[in-house]
Amino acid sequence: MDEKDLELIDYELVVFIRRCSLDKELGGLDRSTYTLLTQLSKSGGPAGVKALADEFRLDVSTISRQTTVLESKGYVQRLQDPTDGRSSKFQVTEEGMRKLEEAKKARLARHAQLFQDWTDAERRQFGELLARLNRTF
Repeated sequence: MDEKDLELIDYELVVFIRRCSLDKELGGLDRSTYTLLTQLSKSGGPAGVKALADEFRLDVSTISRQTTVLESKGYVQRLQDPTDGRSSKFQVTEEGMRKLEEAKKARLARHAQLFQDWTDAERRQFGELLARLNRTF
């Protein structure tokens, strides 16, 4: 591997992550709220804190705090885990879905603006390469 290539990737990832963090509440939801609501909506059903922590490779206490905030805002509801009465699972509420759809619309409009000069093939390839990078982690 060429070290210059790795240095370029490292630098560009740092810049990319920094610039993404500037859009903290794009669409009215902060990054962690948007991420959790997206995962819960795609999971096909209620999900527990441990499953969410595993998915995001975060500490259970971090996810627990975040789900408590989402619950207080009415974006998720806590359900008793039928297989383990000591555990809870979380499910997105109608309000949570509404806020998620609003945020997603704003984010996609921002992406359309950012990638307007890219060809369809470039956008597709970039998405595929990002997916590959995420799977590698």
